[in-house]
Formats: sequence, C-alpha cells, structure tokens
Amino acid sequence: MPRVVSAAICALALSLMPMMGLAAPLIAKVDISSQTLTVIQDGVATHTWPVSTARSGKWTPRGSFTAQWLSRYHKSSLYNNAPMPYAIFFRGNYAIHGTNQVSRLGRPASAGCVRLHPENAAVLFKLTQAVGKENLQVVIEN
Repeated sequence: MPRVVSAAICALALSLMPMMGLAAPLIAKVDISSQTLTVIQDGVATHTWPVSTARSGKWTPRGSFTAQWLSRYHKSSLYNNAPMPYAIFFRGNYAIHGTNQVSRLGRPASAGCVRLHPENAAVLFKLTQAVGKENLQVVIEN
C-alpha cells in the first residue's frame, strides 16, 4: 500500500510541475471590492495599497493580463493630457499608474485605469522593470 501512495504522490507532483512554472515572479492583484492592490513577489505578499478603479458608468477590465508596455512620464491622450506617472499598460489604454488625486484613493474614481499613489506606482514600476514586463501578471477581480 505505501508504494501505491508514494507513486500517486509522485504522479501528482509531476502533473503539477508545469502549472508551478507558469507562476509569475511578480503579481499585481487588484481587488475591486476593497479598492486595493496587493503586490506579490515570488509568492509572498509584500505590499498592499489603496487604489481607485472605475467610477460609476466606467469599467475596469477583469481578468489576468501581462504588462504590454511601460511609460515613466505618460500623459493621457484620451483625458486632457492627465498625468499618468509610472504607467504600466496591461490592456490597450488601460494601465496601473500614479495619480495626483490621492485623496480619492480607496474608492472608485477613475475612467477605468487602476490609480495608485505616485510613490507606490514608482515602487511597482521599478519592480516590474527589475523582473521584466513579461514577468508581471496583473490580476483584477471583484
């Protein structure tokens, strides 16, 4: 019997190995309901910050995304050159970025992006640069 159990455990471990290899070394997990972003590095939560996601009538996309491109000094071409420092674009025009409206963090206020305090956005931006944008997973859920 122990041999059968041992074989089953080995088979399970081998079947899970491909999934373990898919885990990103850096995850930015956004919780819409709590208006927070948690940074997870190598499986360990290292930071949790307040954010602002889409206000009423707007939409923040849900799902899992990879960073597409980074822009340190970005200005919005859609919203009157609004500053978007430390922008990490993850789906078309949607990004995680700093905001000058820090008093609105912790509640829905954006046109769909995920807004952070500029100091926190700088930390996430630098972490993303360090691991490479292809190794950042953006997860947005309710």
